[in-house]
Amino acid sequence: MNQRVKVEKTLTINKPVEELYRFWRNFGNLPRFIKHLKEVRLYDEKRESSGHATRTHWISKGFLNESVEWDVVITEDRENELIAWTSVEGAAIETSGRVHFKPAPGNRGTEVKTVREFTPPGGAIGAALAKPVADIAKLFGEDPELQIKEDLRGFKMLMEAGEIATTEGQPRG
Repeated sequence: MNQRVKVEKTLTINKPVEELYRFWRNFGNLPRFIKHLKEVRLYDEKRESSGHATRTHWISKGFLNESVEWDVVITEDRENELIAWTSVEGAAIETSGRVHFKPAPGNRGTEVKTVREFTPPGGAIGAALAKPVADIAKLFGEDPELQIKEDLRGFKMLMEAGEIATTEGQPRG
């Protein structure tokens, strides 16, 4: 039986809660700062009164650069406070997550806490290897702790500076 991996990270971003919530809540923005996501498609027929999609289709870079696709539904949405989601039953990826937005002490912006849970790939192979769950995930190119940290840092850079700084494509020396 597969075990779920749970990863939590918090980062302070020097922007108002409302701006950060609004940007994240538009799930089409997620691939701009979540590195493994290629695309998030919004289902038009499933809209809340706010105009936000309640069901989305996620496309991710998978093992050996293959695409993995699954549907996600919003399970909780409290404006300027919390967004929670989960993959639909039978999805290729069993995942859920939530992001909390809270004013930082001393009027220093917003504390953004994200929590992600997933069942790593590997199934019987993972169980047979008797490795810790996080190690199994790493076999498939995923280090959950590092991934969520980089995603939050990317979100911070994008929101504060308007772009994500990178060294990709630069020569080493």
